[in-house]
Order: sequence, then structure tokens, then C-alpha cells
Amino acid sequence: MTQTTITPLVNGPYLVKGPIKLVDVGGNEFEVKGEAIALCRCGGSKNKPFCDGTHKKVNFQAETRAPAKTTGGVG
Repeated sequence: MTQTTITPLVNGPYLVKGPIKLVDVGGNEFEVKGEAIALCRCGGSKNKPFCDGTHKKVNFQAETRAPAKTTGGVG
């Protein structure tokens, strides 16, 4: 089975590669073409949850290193 990975790009979106099922808060599935998508993390995309390149226009900057592992789960 192929593993799904999520990689934060430098000052850009989250790049998600692998088998993907993306659903909204109501449980409705987004149409995902292919096995890679870019998800907005700057908050400015006009096509959320997908990246539309706005991070370049707003000079988005963010840490790309994973924080130390903590216990816990979602939320």
C-alpha cells in the first residue's frame, strides 16, 4: 500500500502525496484528481482548501520544521 505524506513547502502550501480522500465538515468528499494536492496554509486562497498561489502575493512565511512529537491526537 502506498503511504500518504504531507510536506509543508517553504513559505507555501502543504503538499499532500499518496492516496487522498478529502472531506468537508459535512462529510462531503472533494473531487481530488491525481495523487498530489497542495493545501492552503496562508489562509488567503480563494479556492480553499486548495492552494491558489496567494501565499506568494501576501509574502506568507512559516516554519517548515516539524515540532517535537507530543502525545495527543486530533484537535
